[in-house]
Amino acid sequence: MVDTACLAHDLGHPPFGHNGEKALNAWSLDIGGFEGNAQTLRLLTRLEPKVFGPDGHSYGLNLTRASLDASCKYPWPAGESVSDPSGRAKFGYYPDDFPAFEWMRADAPDRMLCIEAEVMDLSDDIAYSVHDFEDAVVNGYLDLAALNGRASTELVSSMHAWIGGAVSHADLAAAYDRLGALDSWLRGWTAGRRDQGRLKNLTSQLIGRFSGAAVYATRQAYPAERIARFGAHVVVPPNVAAEIAVLKGVVAAFVMSKNTRQPIYQQQRQVLTLLADRLLATGDEYLDAGSKEDFHAAADDAARKRVVVDQVASLTDQSALAWYERLIQN
Repeated sequence: MVDTACLAHDLGHPPFGHNGEKALNAWSLDIGGFEGNAQTLRLLTRLEPKVFGPDGHSYGLNLTRASLDASCKYPWPAGESVSDPSGRAKFGYYPDDFPAFEWMRADAPDRMLCIEAEVMDLSDDIAYSVHDFEDAVVNGYLDLAALNGRASTELVSSMHAWIGGAVSHADLAAAYDRLGALDSWLRGWTAGRRDQGRLKNLTSQLIGRFSGAAVYATRQAYPAERIARFGAHVVVPPNVAAEIAVLKGVVAAFVMSKNTRQPIYQQQRQVLTLLADRLLATGDEYLDAGSKEDFHAAADDAARKRVVVDQVASLTDQSALAWYERLIQN
């Protein structure tokens, strides 16, 4: 069940990740917006065809309630959304997917994640915090010399702001020092094979450090028979949560918040916006076969616009650029 959730949870992400999510949300605000997690539920229960009911409607992959719920990070509607540190509204389903959500959450406590979803969420947190850090090193975005030493007040403040204030300045500074004191921590980077090996060892040790601490703390807090569904919660030790936050904050400070990246992000959003405009204006002319069927079955303009969102969201980064070149630039 957890394996299924971890494999499925990012299926709803559009081209260009969270930046693309921002573009599609702005484009579709009049029909309920766009949210990657809500799109995942839509894919699993509707858009990915495997099982069809007597009424001819797709029931998606026909997963169990528990498997679907394990992939649901935000079990509530857009009207009750929460905001992440960047201000994006986070919710779990669109209004027209409520029947699937209601079936999935039958007898579940309101707004409570099952522990399998918490495991998925923590796994995602660990994976992208560690591997974003790794990517930033490989691509030369991080000043490792600046990282080897005490964290500056400016860097700690930047990390604190990026994570939404969930960890105090003092705890972030202490976590930064603990990571820097690890034997496997990088002292420099030449991109040579030996440094590549050191970086791989560091990422492996960080993943083991974070996940192992959470597994141990959770097992200490709950008897084994309760660690399923709504019988327990994942326990992440505060020091581990702070260290994960440091990795996120360092990457944000050196990469994601840099003004030099903004023109790239703006261009990506423009690609998706203009592509969605073009597809909506041309009806079913350029939609793929499945989306054509959905477009013809749509009951109104709002439903047809949602089909266009589904089509654009299904593309990869490269295919979105190829569609844009074919439909907009030519």
